[in-house]
Formats: sequence, structure tokens, C-alpha cells
Amino acid sequence: MPVPAPPEQTPVIFDSQVIQYQSNIASQFIWPDREKPSPNRLDLLAPAIDLNGFISGDPAIVANSIHIVDQACKKHGFFLIVNHGVDPELIAKAHEYMDVFFEMKLSEKQRAQRKVGESYGYASSFTGRFNSKLPWKETLSFRKFYQEYCEVMNELSKGILELLGLSLAVGREYLKEFYEGNDSIMRLNYYPMCQRPDLTLGTGPHCDPTSLTILHQDQVGGLEVFFDEKWHAVTPVLGSFVVNIGDTFMALSNGIYKSCLHRAVVNNKAVRKSLTFFLNSNKDRVVTPLASLISADNPRLYPDFTWPTLLEFTQKQYRADRSTIDAFSDWINKQKGGEEKKDQGN
Repeated sequence: MPVPAPPEQTPVIFDSQVIQYQSNIASQFIWPDREKPSPNRLDLLAPAIDLNGFISGDPAIVANSIHIVDQACKKHGFFLIVNHGVDPELIAKAHEYMDVFFEMKLSEKQRAQRKVGESYGYASSFTGRFNSKLPWKETLSFRKFYQEYCEVMNELSKGILELLGLSLAVGREYLKEFYEGNDSIMRLNYYPMCQRPDLTLGTGPHCDPTSLTILHQDQVGGLEVFFDEKWHAVTPVLGSFVVNIGDTFMALSNGIYKSCLHRAVVNNKAVRKSLTFFLNSNKDRVVTPLASLISADNPRLYPDFTWPTLLEFTQKQYRADRSTIDAFSDWINKQKGGEEKKDQGN
């Protein structure tokens, strides 16, 4: 949805160490009835990819992995990877550091406050930026910290890109080369308890504008994926990573693979935490599909763009939701139309 003008009233304060114990929640956190959590959610039997098995080159595992990921990405854009080789101690250490930060006093966390229009720093819900449908969460986004973890995620992404390249029939190396020198973002998500989880959402329904999301979640649960006109709960699988397709990759695949529509619900019993690595293309790379992905049956769907242009669009003009890539495409086309008229006038 378009980004509204900054609220004139004093922004609500989201202090997770206090608000999670309050029985009444501010109206800014209450979502419309049509978007509130449903108690009748279905469970998603998420397909799991044996990543090291795929990398080993075993023909049967490779063929099965390609089939699984192709079906999943065409249906909802979501799958799990297991047997990935990431050191459990590194993951545990990353979660420990996250605990240290989010358990600080609000005033201390605000020293890293995210500035309006930027994508890095600490965000206490989105207070100050929006004044309705606020998410019940805190985040910390950055590039230069958690260096070891980010390097491991970057390596992990290469195996995933190889698999996606084969499943799209563009070759094992094409996507790896496309994402060389990537501009990726690391985000820590902290979802406090909520005494009225039936009224709010930890994260509202949206598709990530990025290329790929590689997420490690704790065992609390709360992630949901939408397909077949229903929300499906994703039960955490110990030792796995969640991977979902984002808008940029959907555009790169010319819509063959779907950007995953998802959300997060909260609960009144336990804090939920997750580590999120967003893979993005290099700032200068033009996102455009290969000719082999365009046909009479699947014509070109999205205009050329670069990742920084889409990022700026979501930070300054549009609140990411299920229609971000369509709104962005319309905006790009209008910009091009205006430039063409200007050229004709000259």
C-alpha cells in the first residue's frame, strides 16, 4: 500500500519488555478483522531439500531436489533446506547475541534507531513511520555485523542458487554469477509475547521485495504461508532453514516462480525469534529475465529495474504488502512514460 503521511499525533511507544505483559493493546496494533489470525489454520507440510545431498551430485537426489523445488516455487515460493552443513554452534551464538540486544532497555536499543527512509538500524515496531496495522515485533537490520554468520549464509545461498538455476533450466552457474558481489541485508526479528494475539500480527501479509530469504527460526512457531486461498502454519523443523522466493527473484524468473506471501502470528506464552538473511543482487545489476524464460505462453511480466530502485520504493513510497511488485512495476512504467513524453517534447 502507498506509504501514508507521517502521523501528526505522538507515536505509540512499543517497549517489548513492558507491552508484552499488558492485557490491553493500543488500537494502532489491532488489525482489520479480515486480516486477523484465524484459529482454523491448516498445517503446511513444507518440502525439504537435502542440500548437501544435492551438492554431492548424486543423480537421484539431484533429480528429486529439482522436482521438489520446482513444484514448491511454482505453487507458493517456499521450501526448507536440511543437511546444509551450517555449524549449529554458529547459529546458537547468533541467537545468543540477538537475546543480548533485544533484552536491553528501550533507550539503549534506540541508540541504533533506524532513520526514516533507510533500511538499516533498530525499529521498534514501525512506530513513527506508520500509524495503523503496526506489527508486534522489533527488528535490527544491518550489513556489517554478524560477519561470520553472513559469510556462511552467502555460501549457503550459492548451493540454493545452483538448485534454482537447474530447476529453471538456466544452468547451474547462471544465478550464482548473477548474484556475485550481492548487496544482502541481515535482520534480527524479535516477537514479544502478546496478551491478545487474536487481535494483532507479528508481521502483516506481504511478499519480501528481496530476491531470496534464508531464515532460521526458533522452535516457538508463528510463520504462516498463504496459498490455495488459505493460510497455512509452518511448523518449525529443528536444524532446518526456511527459504522463500521474493519479488526480485520472481521478476528475474519472469513470474515462473512465485514470490511467497507470508505473515507471522504471535502468542501469549513465549517470545519468538528469527534470523533473516535477505539475498539481493548487486546494486548495479539490472534485473531482467533470460530470453529462455519468455515465451508466447509466458510473455514478459515486469520491467527492467535494479535492486536499489525497488528498495527505495519500499522505504519511501510504498509499504511492502502482497502487491508490491505490481505497484512498483506500474510506478516504473509511469516514470518511463513521463520520460518518453519529455523526450518527444524536446
